[in-house]
Amino acid sequence: MKIGDIQRFSLIDYPSRICATVFTQGCNFRCPYCHNPELVEPSLFRRTTADDDVFAFLKKRRGKLDAVNITGGEPTLQPDLIEFIKQIRSLDYMVKIDTNGSFPEVLRKLIDGKLLDYIAMDVKAPLEKYEEITKSSIAPENIVESIKLIMDSGIDYEFRTTITASLLTERDIEKIGILTDGARCHVLQKFVPSKTLDPRFMNEAAHTDEEICNIREKLERLVQSVIIR
Repeated sequence: MKIGDIQRFSLIDYPSRICATVFTQGCNFRCPYCHNPELVEPSLFRRTTADDDVFAFLKKRRGKLDAVNITGGEPTLQPDLIEFIKQIRSLDYMVKIDTNGSFPEVLRKLIDGKLLDYIAMDVKAPLEKYEEITKSSIAPENIVESIKLIMDSGIDYEFRTTITASLLTERDIEKIGILTDGARCHVLQKFVPSKTLDPRFMNEAAHTDEEICNIREKLERLVQSVIIR
Protein backbone atom coordinates (compact mmCIF):
# COMPACT_ATOMS: atom_id res chain seq x y z
CA MET A 1 0.00 0.00 0.00
CA LYS A 2 1.15 3.51 -0.78
CA ILE A 3 0.11 5.31 2.40
CA GLY A 4 0.72 9.02 2.42
CA ASP A 5 -0.37 9.65 6.00
CA ILE A 6 -2.45 8.40 8.90
CA GLN A 7 -4.72 10.49 11.09
CA ARG A 8 -4.70 8.71 14.40
CA PHE A 9 -7.99 9.99 15.77
CA SER A 10 -11.15 11.35 14.15
CA LEU A 11 -14.72 11.94 15.27
CA ILE A 12 -15.96 13.11 11.86
CA ASP A 13 -14.73 10.68 9.20
CA TYR A 14 -16.97 7.75 10.15
CA PRO A 15 -20.52 8.59 11.27
CA SER A 16 -21.08 7.79 14.95
CA ARG A 17 -17.70 6.04 15.27
CA ILE A 18 -14.26 6.93 16.58
CA CYS A 19 -11.80 6.10 13.84
CA ALA A 20 -8.32 6.40 12.45
CA THR A 21 -8.01 7.55 8.85
CA VAL A 22 -5.52 6.11 6.38
CA PHE A 23 -4.70 8.32 3.38
CA THR A 24 -3.54 6.51 0.24
CA GLN A 25 -1.39 8.10 -2.45
CA GLY A 26 -2.49 8.30 -6.06
CA CYS A 27 -5.69 9.20 -7.89
CA ASN A 28 -6.97 8.78 -11.44
CA PHE A 29 -8.94 12.05 -11.20
CA ARG A 30 -7.61 15.60 -11.25
CA CYS A 31 -10.51 17.58 -9.80
CA PRO A 32 -9.24 21.17 -9.64
CA TYR A 33 -10.84 21.86 -6.24
CA CYS A 34 -9.30 18.74 -4.61
CA HIS A 35 -8.18 19.58 -1.08
CA ASN A 36 -5.59 16.77 -0.89
CA PRO A 37 -3.19 17.68 -3.74
CA GLU A 38 -0.29 15.99 -1.93
CA LEU A 39 -2.13 12.67 -2.36
CA VAL A 40 -3.05 13.23 -6.01
CA GLU A 41 -0.11 14.90 -7.76
CA PRO A 42 2.97 12.60 -7.78
CA SER A 43 5.38 15.54 -7.65
CA LEU A 44 3.87 16.44 -4.25
CA PHE A 45 4.01 12.95 -2.75
CA ARG A 46 5.70 12.72 0.62
CA ARG A 47 7.47 9.79 2.19
CA THR A 48 5.12 6.85 2.57
CA THR A 49 4.10 5.21 5.84
CA ALA A 50 4.83 1.47 6.08
CA ASP A 51 1.92 -0.94 6.41
CA ASP A 52 3.60 -2.50 9.45
CA ASP A 53 3.63 0.88 11.20
CA VAL A 54 -0.10 1.24 10.59
CA PHE A 55 -0.86 -2.21 11.97
CA ALA A 56 1.40 -1.67 14.98
CA PHE A 57 -0.53 1.50 15.79
CA LEU A 58 -3.91 -0.20 15.33
CA LYS A 59 -2.93 -3.06 17.62
CA LYS A 60 -2.10 -0.56 20.37
CA ARG A 61 -5.42 1.26 19.91
CA ARG A 62 -7.70 -1.78 20.04
CA GLY A 63 -10.63 -1.04 22.31
CA LYS A 64 -10.11 2.71 21.98
CA LEU A 65 -10.89 3.13 18.28
CA ASP A 66 -13.94 1.62 16.60
CA ALA A 67 -13.00 1.80 12.96
CA VAL A 68 -10.55 2.64 10.20
CA ASN A 69 -11.46 4.95 7.35
CA ILE A 70 -9.49 4.43 4.13
CA THR A 71 -9.41 7.45 1.84
CA GLY A 72 -7.09 9.17 -0.59
CA GLY A 73 -6.37 9.86 -3.33
CA GLU A 74 -8.35 6.89 -4.58
CA PRO A 75 -7.97 3.74 -2.45
CA THR A 76 -9.29 1.34 -5.10
CA LEU A 77 -6.16 2.02 -7.17
CA GLN A 78 -4.09 0.18 -4.57
CA PRO A 79 -3.30 -3.41 -5.63
CA ASP A 80 -2.91 -4.51 -1.97
CA LEU A 81 -6.18 -2.97 -0.79
CA ILE A 82 -8.09 -6.20 -0.22
CA GLU A 83 -5.33 -7.85 1.81
CA PHE A 84 -4.79 -4.62 3.74
CA ILE A 85 -8.46 -4.48 4.74
CA LYS A 86 -8.46 -8.17 5.69
CA GLN A 87 -5.63 -7.49 8.13
CA ILE A 88 -7.49 -4.50 9.59
CA ARG A 89 -10.61 -6.59 10.10
CA SER A 90 -8.57 -9.34 11.75
CA LEU A 91 -7.91 -6.75 14.48
CA ASP A 92 -11.70 -6.38 14.98
CA TYR A 93 -12.03 -2.93 13.45
CA MET A 94 -14.92 -1.75 11.31
CA VAL A 95 -13.86 -0.42 7.90
CA LYS A 96 -15.11 2.53 5.87
CA ILE A 97 -13.85 3.44 2.42
CA ASP A 98 -14.05 6.73 0.52
CA THR A 99 -14.07 6.22 -3.24
CA ASN A 100 -14.76 8.03 -6.50
CA GLY A 101 -16.54 4.95 -7.84
CA SER A 102 -14.49 4.63 -11.02
CA PHE A 103 -13.50 1.00 -10.33
CA PRO A 104 -16.72 -0.92 -9.69
CA GLU A 105 -14.93 -4.26 -10.11
CA VAL A 106 -12.88 -3.52 -6.98
CA LEU A 107 -15.94 -2.36 -5.08
CA ARG A 108 -17.72 -5.59 -6.03
CA LYS A 109 -14.87 -7.69 -4.61
CA LEU A 110 -14.89 -5.70 -1.37
CA ILE A 111 -18.65 -5.98 -1.02
CA ASP A 112 -18.83 -9.66 -1.94
CA GLY A 113 -15.95 -10.36 0.47
CA LYS A 114 -17.87 -8.65 3.29
CA LEU A 115 -14.88 -6.43 3.92
CA LEU A 116 -16.69 -3.11 4.34
CA ASP A 117 -19.05 -1.63 6.92
CA TYR A 118 -19.54 1.79 5.32
CA ILE A 119 -19.01 3.23 1.84
CA ALA A 120 -18.82 6.91 0.94
CA MET A 121 -18.80 7.60 -2.79
CA ASP A 122 -18.17 10.99 -4.31
CA VAL A 123 -20.50 11.70 -7.22
CA LYS A 124 -18.64 14.48 -8.97
CA ALA A 125 -20.99 15.63 -11.71
CA PRO A 126 -23.76 14.69 -14.11
CA LEU A 127 -22.48 11.93 -16.37
CA GLU A 128 -22.07 14.22 -19.36
CA LYS A 129 -19.77 16.54 -17.36
CA TYR A 130 -17.61 13.92 -15.65
CA GLU A 131 -14.56 14.29 -17.87
CA GLU A 132 -14.77 18.08 -17.70
CA ILE A 133 -14.97 18.15 -13.90
CA THR A 134 -12.44 15.40 -13.15
CA LYS A 135 -9.99 16.35 -15.93
CA SER A 136 -9.66 12.66 -16.77
CA SER A 137 -10.99 9.96 -19.05
CA ILE A 138 -13.80 8.08 -17.36
CA ALA A 139 -16.33 5.50 -18.48
CA PRO A 140 -19.67 6.92 -17.25
CA GLU A 141 -21.12 3.43 -17.01
CA ASN A 142 -18.59 2.67 -14.25
CA ILE A 143 -20.06 5.44 -12.13
CA VAL A 144 -23.58 4.16 -12.69
CA GLU A 145 -22.51 0.60 -11.85
CA SER A 146 -20.80 1.67 -8.63
CA ILE A 147 -23.86 3.62 -7.50
CA LYS A 148 -26.07 0.57 -8.08
CA LEU A 149 -23.61 -1.78 -6.35
CA ILE A 150 -23.52 0.44 -3.28
CA MET A 151 -27.28 0.92 -3.08
CA ASP A 152 -27.89 -2.83 -3.43
CA SER A 153 -25.10 -3.86 -1.06
CA GLY A 154 -26.98 -3.80 2.24
CA ILE A 155 -24.01 -1.83 3.66
CA ASP A 156 -24.35 1.61 5.24
CA TYR A 157 -23.41 4.28 2.71
CA GLU A 158 -23.59 7.87 1.61
CA PHE A 159 -23.11 9.66 -1.66
CA ARG A 160 -21.32 13.01 -1.58
CA THR A 161 -21.05 15.96 -3.93
CA THR A 162 -18.76 18.94 -3.47
CA ILE A 163 -20.65 21.96 -4.73
CA THR A 164 -18.50 24.52 -6.53
CA ALA A 165 -20.28 27.46 -8.07
CA SER A 166 -18.14 27.75 -11.20
CA LEU A 167 -18.40 24.04 -12.08
CA LEU A 168 -21.87 22.87 -11.09
CA THR A 169 -25.18 24.62 -11.65
CA GLU A 170 -28.28 23.90 -9.59
CA ARG A 171 -29.58 21.88 -12.54
CA ASP A 172 -26.33 19.86 -12.60
CA ILE A 173 -26.77 18.94 -8.95
CA GLU A 174 -30.38 17.98 -9.59
CA LYS A 175 -29.12 15.62 -12.33
CA ILE A 176 -26.67 14.13 -9.83
CA GLY A 177 -29.63 13.53 -7.52
CA ILE A 178 -31.38 11.65 -10.32
CA LEU A 179 -28.31 9.37 -10.53
CA THR A 180 -28.71 8.54 -6.84
CA ASP A 181 -32.52 8.47 -6.89
CA GLY A 182 -33.84 6.53 -3.89
CA ALA A 183 -30.54 6.60 -1.99
CA ARG A 184 -30.48 6.63 1.80
CA CYS A 185 -28.27 9.66 2.06
CA HIS A 186 -26.71 12.30 -0.17
CA VAL A 187 -24.26 14.75 1.38
CA LEU A 188 -23.72 18.20 -0.09
CA GLN A 189 -20.24 19.38 0.79
CA LYS A 190 -19.62 23.10 0.78
CA PHE A 191 -16.42 23.94 -1.05
CA VAL A 192 -13.95 25.56 1.36
CA PRO A 193 -10.75 26.85 -0.32
CA SER A 194 -8.06 25.82 2.16
CA LYS A 195 -5.73 24.18 -0.36
CA THR A 196 -6.51 23.06 -3.89
CA LEU A 197 -4.95 21.09 -6.71
CA ASP A 198 -5.53 24.03 -9.04
CA PRO A 199 -4.41 27.23 -7.24
CA ARG A 200 -6.99 29.26 -9.14
CA PHE A 201 -9.71 27.61 -7.06
CA MET A 202 -8.43 29.32 -3.95
CA ASN A 203 -10.51 32.25 -5.22
CA GLU A 204 -13.57 30.16 -6.02
CA ALA A 205 -16.89 31.79 -5.19
CA ALA A 206 -19.20 29.78 -2.97
CA HIS A 207 -22.91 29.18 -3.35
CA THR A 208 -25.03 31.34 -1.09
CA ASP A 209 -26.95 29.77 1.80
CA GLU A 210 -30.17 30.40 -0.13
CA GLU A 211 -28.84 28.58 -3.19
CA ILE A 212 -27.70 25.63 -1.07
CA CYS A 213 -31.14 25.43 0.57
CA ASN A 214 -32.79 25.42 -2.87
CA ILE A 215 -30.48 22.63 -3.99
CA ARG A 216 -31.24 20.64 -0.86
CA GLU A 217 -34.98 20.97 -1.35
CA LYS A 218 -34.71 19.62 -4.90
CA LEU A 219 -32.58 16.66 -3.83
CA GLU A 220 -34.94 15.82 -0.98
CA ARG A 221 -37.54 14.93 -3.62
CA LEU A 222 -35.21 12.20 -4.87
CA VAL A 223 -33.28 10.77 -1.92
CA GLN A 224 -34.27 9.85 1.61
CA SER A 225 -31.92 12.22 3.42
CA VAL A 226 -29.85 15.25 2.37
CA ILE A 227 -27.09 16.50 4.66
CA ILE A 228 -25.11 19.72 4.24
CA ARG A 229 -21.52 19.66 5.47
